[in-house]
Amino acid sequence: MTFSIAARCEETGMFGLAVSSSSPAVAARCAYARAGVGAVASQNITDPTLGPKALDLMSRGLSATDAINTLVADEPFVAYRQLTAIDVMGRTAHFSGDGTLGCNAVAEGKNVVCAGNLLANEEVPQAMVAAFGKSGGVLGDRMLVAMKAALAAGGEEGPVHSAGLYLVRDVAWPIADLRVDWREEDPVGALADLWELYKPQLEAYVTRALDPREAPSYGVPGDA
Repeated sequence: MTFSIAARCEETGMFGLAVSSSSPAVAARCAYARAGVGAVASQNITDPTLGPKALDLMSRGLSATDAINTLVADEPFVAYRQLTAIDVMGRTAHFSGDGTLGCNAVAEGKNVVCAGNLLANEEVPQAMVAAFGKSGGVLGDRMLVAMKAALAAGGEEGPVHSAGLYLVRDVAWPIADLRVDWREEDPVGALADLWELYKPQLEAYVTRALDPREAPSYGVPGDA
């Protein structure tokens, strides 16, 4: 009931995670990334502790593969989990337990890993990887191209209702944490629209946090 992409920008070192599901508020449970460390998707029958655990392991120098293998070795209900990870070197790893729901698949490419469960077909993650590889623009743009490609390839077996985009860069907080927590139709399209609204303002929000003296006008009524 989920498909996701974890990716790294080779030029900037930015990491991102985008995800969509038939369930509400999927990004709140499945999307994890940490600046200078990596990105992790924890999905299927979700354990929200696994994403932070994988990032902790990679922050200590473990590769994505070693981090996933460590989690799998220690996780008592590993058969129900589907995990992907990308590390600071752009290396990727994944795991899908025997209890992963329905048609499930994973695909990897340079600086990207995509996975899904309860998919319409096994080709969906590979379509995402191919679209990401062919796309241009900043990381958020490229990830949303991949999410739209997932839908075009069949997406989830049923309709999706939530989506999210999580980006980290060179500061201690996410530079984008955008969510469409419930929408009857096309949450991925709504997320793309939200990204287009947010993207031109992204740098201003970073500047306001680092040095509010340099912050641009807020552009709201009453702002001097």
